[in-house]
Amino acid sequence: MKMLDTYYVDSLNMDSIVEVGIEKILSGLDPHSVYMNKKELEKANEPLVGNFEGVGIQFNILDDTILVLHTISGGPSKRVGIMDGDRIIFINDEKVAGTGIDNDGVFKRLRGSKGTEVRLKIYRTGEPELLEFLVIRDKIPLFALDAHYLAAPGLGYIKLSRFSATATDEVVAAIDELKQKGAKNFILDLCGNSGGYLNQAFALSDQFLDGEKLIVYTEGKSQRRENFNATEQGAFQEGKLVVMIDQGSASASEIVSGAIQDWDRGILVGRRTFGKGLVQKAYSLPDQSAVRLTMARYYTPSGRSIQKSYKGGQDQYRDELGERYESGELYDASKVKILDSTKYYTSSKRVVYGGGGVMPDIYVAMDTNWISKYYGKLIRSGVFNSFTIQYVDKNRKELEAKYQTVEQLKSKFIIDKTLLDEFYAFAKLKNITHDNEDFYNSLEMIKTQLKALIARNIWDENAYFYIFNDQNEIYQEALEIMGEKKIFKKNKIKS
Repeated sequence: MKMLDTYYVDSLNMDSIVEVGIEKILSGLDPHSVYMNKKELEKANEPLVGNFEGVGIQFNILDDTILVLHTISGGPSKRVGIMDGDRIIFINDEKVAGTGIDNDGVFKRLRGSKGTEVRLKIYRTGEPELLEFLVIRDKIPLFALDAHYLAAPGLGYIKLSRFSATATDEVVAAIDELKQKGAKNFILDLCGNSGGYLNQAFALSDQFLDGEKLIVYTEGKSQRRENFNATEQGAFQEGKLVVMIDQGSASASEIVSGAIQDWDRGILVGRRTFGKGLVQKAYSLPDQSAVRLTMARYYTPSGRSIQKSYKGGQDQYRDELGERYESGELYDASKVKILDSTKYYTSSKRVVYGGGGVMPDIYVAMDTNWISKYYGKLIRSGVFNSFTIQYVDKNRKELEAKYQTVEQLKSKFIIDKTLLDEFYAFAKLKNITHDNEDFYNSLEMIKTQLKALIARNIWDENAYFYIFNDQNEIYQEALEIMGEKKIFKKNKIKS
């Protein structure tokens, strides 16, 4: 580097060259050792830290205007009286409606340090003039929990999206709340949960395991073995437990599911998990960038490493999930590859394997019957989201008056032909059309998605999953398992 800086014929941006060099070196190690500059680090850390500083709204840009979808409970916007459905026209005397503003532009103007002020002028349906609000920015929580509700009498459902700094506290609060509503058994949904903090994986596992059972241990060349053991205290140490997993469940999700399986505490249902068994530590650099370096592997209580191979290079590693689809593994249990033939044993002597994710106790094939090119285009284009936001915006008062609860909307609101025709016409304006086969294959999923998104735009994510899970094959299997005592006995599960 000194040679280049001193003797090269032209001036060089040495910082840029250093970054390229670091990235190239790390790319030859493993897929999870990475370099991040200051901005990348802040962006990556935000969902895990569990909060940011801003005004506390969920928004979408509709017809070139910032539409407030929800004001976050207890947040600064909620406190001053901003309401769902409001449209932001001015931010600090700058007109932002009809100017082509994008999401980044909204973040830049609304986020800021706690205690700072931002003045908003808002259009509200029925008000003759713009309403002006002075909002004092504050810390806004980013929740790790997507949903929790009673799935059936005595049965609680909890969906965790990531292992942020508040993940365990949120799950424990949800368990306590659902217990008060009569829940005695639980479904923990870790599908699509890509992980997060190791200490949160340990802390959450501790809520389900009694005694001083080993939850996970880590070990590396420069790190001696470190055991993480359960404590006597836990929010749900007795009762039936089913854990939902799939190919998107990674890292911390695999620590929890591996511990639950190895101690025969619950039944894992779904598909083989991602296979990330490496632990990273962030090493800060002088310019506030950082290297996240893999410094250990983690092992489940039975001794399994669930890290999948990365010997074929990073491109092959990233494409591995696609290979699972191509091989048929995601919809045929017989196609699942056992990548490590070493046998490991659970506490009741059931055989389990490592080397490429955690295999569920009960496999659930991906339901591909409803998948069509048309549905894929609808999802990728954002048409579902745009249509339902617009629909709720036009009909909010009528919907809120007619349906007091999400249960009422689920059972009584009908996605009829009129609404479907309106949706198809909206999609056609975006150049998305269908043929009859696509239409019939995806019809029930389209109806469910529309109703779930309408519910989310009226209430929250909780309402979305309450309705959408009707089409979730892993969730439906979990419900069936809960009703079959023989399955728990057959798998020697303590409940």
